[in-house]
Amino acid sequence: MSFEIDQTGIYWIVVAGIFLLSFTVQMFYYLYFFLRLTIHRYSDTIVSSGKPVSVIICARNEANNLENNLPYILEQDYPDYEVIVVNDCSEDHTEEVLARLKEKYSNLRSTILKKDVKFTHGKKLALTIGIKSALYEYLLLTDADCRPSSPLWISQMQKHFVPPNEIVLGYGSYERKPGLLNKLLRFDTFFIALQYLSFALAGFPYMGVGRNLAYKRSLFFENKGFASHLKLESGDDDLFINQVASKENTEVEFSHLAHTCSVPPESWAEWYGQKRRHLTTGMHYSRSTRFLLGMEMISRLLFYISFIMLIFSQVYILYIIGLFLIRLTTSVLILNSGMNRLNEKNLLLFSPIFDIFIFLFNTFCVASNLIFQKRSRWR
Repeated sequence: MSFEIDQTGIYWIVVAGIFLLSFTVQMFYYLYFFLRLTIHRYSDTIVSSGKPVSVIICARNEANNLENNLPYILEQDYPDYEVIVVNDCSEDHTEEVLARLKEKYSNLRSTILKKDVKFTHGKKLALTIGIKSALYEYLLLTDADCRPSSPLWISQMQKHFVPPNEIVLGYGSYERKPGLLNKLLRFDTFFIALQYLSFALAGFPYMGVGRNLAYKRSLFFENKGFASHLKLESGDDDLFINQVASKENTEVEFSHLAHTCSVPPESWAEWYGQKRRHLTTGMHYSRSTRFLLGMEMISRLLFYISFIMLIFSQVYILYIIGLFLIRLTTSVLILNSGMNRLNEKNLLLFSPIFDIFIFLFNTFCVASNLIFQKRSRWR
């Protein structure tokens, strides 16, 4: 009988040890990484270098979005820039929209990729064509369904291009709409930004978002563009940045004036497909990036699992609740400050629940990718 009690005691000590270790790792991420976004000093002061900029947009069947959003890009308060739209095999009235806008805006240029039944391609080819046709060294990338938050978007992003900076990471939000899906989507977008912006501020840049990303044209060609991951559907933003970004050449810009805002997915199925596509790139990150992101995810999972186990067992109950509340309070305070920084409203109340749900949803999407990948190999 005493042997069974000893074994049980050891079991709960191990569980408590896992809880304490995962708590420590979680606190490290919040206080060493995520806190940086909330305390980083930035200024909305425009110090324009006047360097010409090429804004590049790839569009496939985006006629309505182009008609609605392009004027906000073409009317930026910036002295010298061009906007290049790559019409990627569109079958709607994209060409008519572009022709009409060209009559009004002299800084709008476009190129077209024709559909070929013998050859399929993704966004990377269209983006490469746009970059090759760019007249200027400084590139600013966004999507057809994106709208700059202010006329100073280009100015705010380009002001960081001082040596040795070659990359500027921006924030791309989603429109606020009613419903749980929209809140989940915006929280997920915010938390991803919290990670990649904070990691960059700590000297570990690993990704950007194609909705709001700037880099030098020469950097693209010196590193052979997307050649190393051309066969992957995604990765034009995160895998390329993971490949070329460093502590020395990367800067962040998260002023409200420099945000872009996109049209959000309208259904759970659409978001599921989007997440699956984006998560295919994670396994191709550098080892250090996979380690840093993996440790945060694993420690979060172990923290919640061991907490639930210890609560139901009534072991070390007061200490466990105390540490849980410390982690909860720390995360809520930092998330709230980060949301204010990135102008994300009405999400804080749901953040403890979303923190768990998003992790489970991402895990489900990764598992789906692995299952479908295995099935495709069997065929």
